[in-house]
Amino acid sequence: MAETLIEVKDLCKYFPVGKKQQLKAVDHVSFSIARGETLGLVGESGCGKTTCGRTLLRFYQRTAGEIRFRGEDVGALRGKKLLAFQKSAQMIFQDPYSSLDPRMTIGEIVAEGMDVHYRYGEKEKTARVRELLAKVSLTDDYANRFAHELSGGQRQRIGIARALAVEPEFIVCDEPISALDVSIQAQIVNLLIRLQRENNLTYLFITHDLSMVRHISDRVGIMYLGSLVELGTSADIFSHTLHPYTQSLISAIPEADPHAKRERIRLSGEVPSPIHSPSGCKFRTRCPNAEARCAESVPPLRELAPGHFAACHLL
Repeated sequence: MAETLIEVKDLCKYFPVGKKQQLKAVDHVSFSIARGETLGLVGESGCGKTTCGRTLLRFYQRTAGEIRFRGEDVGALRGKKLLAFQKSAQMIFQDPYSSLDPRMTIGEIVAEGMDVHYRYGEKEKTARVRELLAKVSLTDDYANRFAHELSGGQRQRIGIARALAVEPEFIVCDEPISALDVSIQAQIVNLLIRLQRENNLTYLFITHDLSMVRHISDRVGIMYLGSLVELGTSADIFSHTLHPYTQSLISAIPEADPHAKRERIRLSGEVPSPIHSPSGCKFRTRCPNAEARCAESVPPLRELAPGHFAACHLL
């Protein structure tokens, strides 16, 4: 069995709203990621996926819960241990336009992490930048260009090279293809898969594209309004769907075969505010099967089949 690299228990991240209210962006989320595995995190916009990923990397300080990296409490890391964690855990950002400094050359952007974590001489650093550009299928001359000279796909390749520069073990991929043309998306996903295989990387792949997460992920977690409602292998999530919210998401995946018949599950109502979440099950206000008990208590995330978890009173 593969070693657990990341372990998250009851993670909460709340943001204050005014003097008395809180926006519960991430609410008691638990999961683990094994070394070399890809965990896909899926849900509607605003469900807390990105906040979860940023909290794992300490971009945000957690409100409650526990994050362990190689068995160590991430929140307790200080000094050299914190610097070592920041080297081992990197992020690929969603927007390849705003995540690159327009005043720096591509070579300087890729080498920035090396300046923080290593003491390379200029020759070694230049050689390393060339090596990283080659890894993401770009030529040496890109090192002297600026971000505004590149296409969206090329910029995202630079973002990937920058993340790889410090030889991380764990990368949070925050919707890395959502801002790209459809023709480029498959190229970037295939590049991530190849780099994972070559460098034994571990991914948290955040997306709202279920068809793409099926292609890249070993396991999939489904989030709704800050909470994890289903977690299982990619095969289980798509073939033996348990939670009614997941069922509605999968029914909305476009079907390549025009003659294929699949019933579209349409949800009524709007996503509730994360400031004023419904009592009990957060999904009950849109669930076609909701009962009175769904309003009374929060359903726990239970293992209903080996390795397949869901949070629903009716299962």
